[in-house]
Amino acid sequence: MPRRRYVVLTGWVLIWLLAAMSAGSVYAEAEAASQVTGNGVSLHAGSTAGSVAPPLTAKNAAQKLEESAEALYGYVQEGDVVKARGESGKISQIFISSSFEGLTSVEGVNALSSVIIDLKGTLAAVQISPQKWEAAAARLRLAVNSLNHPRQPMWLQYYKLIREDLNDMEQSAAANDLKGWQTALERLQGRYDTLRPAVIISRTPESVNAFDSWVSYAAGIPSSSQPVQRARLLEIVSYGQDAARVLFGKERNEPALTLPLAPKGYGAWGLLAGGFIIATLAYVAYRKYRGEHEEWKPF
Repeated sequence: MPRRRYVVLTGWVLIWLLAAMSAGSVYAEAEAASQVTGNGVSLHAGSTAGSVAPPLTAKNAAQKLEESAEALYGYVQEGDVVKARGESGKISQIFISSSFEGLTSVEGVNALSSVIIDLKGTLAAVQISPQKWEAAAARLRLAVNSLNHPRQPMWLQYYKLIREDLNDMEQSAAANDLKGWQTALERLQGRYDTLRPAVIISRTPESVNAFDSWVSYAAGIPSSSQPVQRARLLEIVSYGQDAARVLFGKERNEPALTLPLAPKGYGAWGLLAGGFIIATLAYVAYRKYRGEHEEWKPF
């Protein structure tokens, strides 16, 4: 009898052990399945989030860059360096994660990259320089605007100022005043340095190189070993005016923004001679008109 109880007890213990092992394996499988399902849900959620926020297109990236550049320019104007540095970080991330294919050339992308690097270096400087901050922020603002609005960029508004500088150079050349020439040219160079990255983004390399070459040549005139004659100075200014027209997309017959050089006066005798010539031409035209009509007059 005791032996029979021992056998029964042993059987129940074996059954209990087998049930425990089976439950453990089922639990392990359920946990593994839960983990796999959880990963699947999380991956699906990630893909859903990705579909909600797709990668930026070139146009969208340009728009976001312009918004950030405008905000940064405002922070610089207010003197808020902390916010300006934060916004410059956003601009870097947008630039790095975006492609601007179709909006500008390789030279344009390089110019934009250089502007961003220069801006970050200026904002990170230990010594505070509001003028440098503003200049760097203005270059970035114009460059990004040129990327987002290639047909009508903001930098085209500088044509009036560039033409005024060229006209000042023309007047200095007419007076053979190299000091005035140099002053006007340095003012033009300062403005062009602010515009140049934006110009590279939306203009052909040929037109940019033409104006760059003219600026470089004109800057070397005051330090030339040989004296430059007045006629040559006027000719150089004329080349600069043509290069500026091409760069800004202006017509050659567009009126000047400032008064041209005063023409040579001819005095009262000149006016009388001009009036006599006009009266003679009018009388001849009248006689010719009358003669033709009398010749064809029917009888």
